[in-house]
Amino acid sequence: QVQLVESGGGSVQAGGSLNLSCLISGHTYGPNYVGWFRQAPGKEREAVAGVYIGGGGTYYRDHVPGRFKISQDGTTVYLQMSSLKLEDTATYYCAAAPTDRDWQRRVATYWGRGTQVTVSS
Repeated sequence: QVQLVESGGGSVQAGGSLNLSCLISGHTYGPNYVGWFRQAPGKEREAVAGVYIGGGGTYYRDHVPGRFKISQDGTTVYLQMSSLKLEDTATYYCAAAPTDRDWQRRVATYWGRGTQVTVSS
């Protein structure tokens, strides 16, 4: 069974940095595309960044290139976040799906429990 376990969230001042990690297990014959969604209070969950396990197919939401960087090493997917803004405050969820399209559409998607990121002024 696929399991996703996030870590690395926390509180940081605007302009600071945080690194998130998501350990993926049970995916030998499972999802191939992994990445991060986020959900702020009162807002819809939105895709932030994704990548294929093994590399390729990298996706970034419009407002994050240059500030966020996604990477993976086959068992863990990372999100390096820098120049954080107040609007980056949200619960960040790791998600995995068979393909990038499935991931974008949240079809056959596995989810982690989320990790909180709070950016303060």
